[in-house]
Amino acid sequence: MAGQKLKTHSGASKRIGRTGSGKLRRRKAGKRHILTSKARDRKRRLKGTTPVDHTMTMSVNRLLPYNT
Repeated sequence: MAGQKLKTHSGASKRIGRTGSGKLRRRKAGKRHILTSKARDRKRRLKGTTPVDHTMTMSVNRLLPYNT
């Protein structure tokens, strides 16, 4: 008899995805509001996605068991 299925953490699944090679990707923090006081080059740096830090990959993989 098979064990129980693991549940995916819905908050993490909305925020983190995988690349084609299997690396975890996340959006950068700090580009939601109060943008008028932030410099143009700072806002430009916050564009796009970045890889999840290697120290956090084990924790994130636990939250996303079936995110392949």
